[in-house]
Amino acid sequence: MLKAFSKLWNNDRGNMIVIAAAALPLLVGSAGLATDTIQWALWKRQIQRAADSAAIAGVYDRVEHTGATTNTPTAINHDLSLNQHSGITLQPGYPVVSYPANVTGQQNQVRVTLAVRKELSFSSMFLTTAPLIQATAQAAAVQSSGDFCVLSLQHNSKTGIQATGSASITMDCGMMTNSTATNAAAGQGNAGVTATTIAAAGGIQQSSNWTVQNYQPYSPQLEDPYADLKPDADDGDFASCPANPQPLNINGGNSGQTFYADQCYSSISVNSNRSVTFAPDPVSGAHRIIVSGGGVNVQGSMHLNGVVLILTNKDSSSTAPVGSLDANSNGLIDATAPTTGKWAGMAIYQDRRAVDSAPTGNITASSPNKINGNTTNKIRGVLYFPNQQLTYNGSGTGSATCTQFVAKRIYWSGNTGLNNFTKNCTMYGMQAITAPLRVRLVA
Repeated sequence: MLKAFSKLWNNDRGNMIVIAAAALPLLVGSAGLATDTIQWALWKRQIQRAADSAAIAGVYDRVEHTGATTNTPTAINHDLSLNQHSGITLQPGYPVVSYPANVTGQQNQVRVTLAVRKELSFSSMFLTTAPLIQATAQAAAVQSSGDFCVLSLQHNSKTGIQATGSASITMDCGMMTNSTATNAAAGQGNAGVTATTIAAAGGIQQSSNWTVQNYQPYSPQLEDPYADLKPDADDGDFASCPANPQPLNINGGNSGQTFYADQCYSSISVNSNRSVTFAPDPVSGAHRIIVSGGGVNVQGSMHLNGVVLILTNKDSSSTAPVGSLDANSNGLIDATAPTTGKWAGMAIYQDRRAVDSAPTGNITASSPNKINGNTTNKIRGVLYFPNQQLTYNGSGTGSATCTQFVAKRIYWSGNTGLNNFTKNCTMYGMQAITAPLRVRLVA
């Protein structure tokens, strides 16, 4: 018997079966625990997404109701009914909704906490109570920083704002482009632009050309703030336009004269070393200078004292030609917008029917509209070219000027000089361009 037992003991055939049998519970346990852990992680991810969505919905509700929270729980529960995909009923007492205090740059805050608990087949053999899975999300309405003095309405994947040359531009406000390009705002050469913010619907490559407090790429596109403003016969905008308007040519004979609004011309040309002043009608107070069908060419000096220059066409056809504004290298435009009425704050307006001279949308040094920032050149008001590029040639040393640029594309150029712009311009009838509140997760 002892011999037989010794033989069996020393026989190593079948040892792997014994070892495998001993290890099987550990393997099964590991697999079961891994399966349950994956399921817990899946539920956690699902309720986190639901909490994120619910918190954002809560903020939108508060924004809609001017910060009130009366209807916020209803909005949150409705959102959860649509987006809580874990398949597990929330624990009693959830969602937990709270409203953290507003802080700088974060308004109408909402915090949502969700929790689920459900047993799983393997872990329930060892746990008396299934684990509580929680997720918390906090959202707020976030304001983009500052006002914008420059808005490019370019909405495709081409650059909307470009600075080049060696001109220096300084403003106590921001620049924004609706361009979705990866380089929506670009700096080249030795140009220097100082602003509070540079924002874009697309990307912004940091550049030594920009000196800004905030880069805000991938921001929501801004609406055209003057989309509803247009010349209208019903408003009397074309009352002064005869059947065939005549051109106004400022030459030696009429240089230095003052022309009063309301007047309508087919085009305006100010010859070199000549000057003209446009002023409101002293009797009616009318402040419109209409250019119907043609353009404005400034080689000398043009002064707009409390009037708006409107590049349009009295013909209401959608294809009626609209002219451009061209100030050559020595051209000077000194403009102050009207402060009251329909055209308050608007210095130079181009009808949006103007055909884009660059259909592909590429920004270019060859622009149909040019403004020269010479020493005595000041624009106090809005420069509005919604469907064409505007080039600003900065030179000289311009003092602080309330200029707002709204154009499809904006091209900063020039050789020398410092040009300052400021946003506090309500005295000229201008309205600030601000970014809308953005709702996003903050915690």
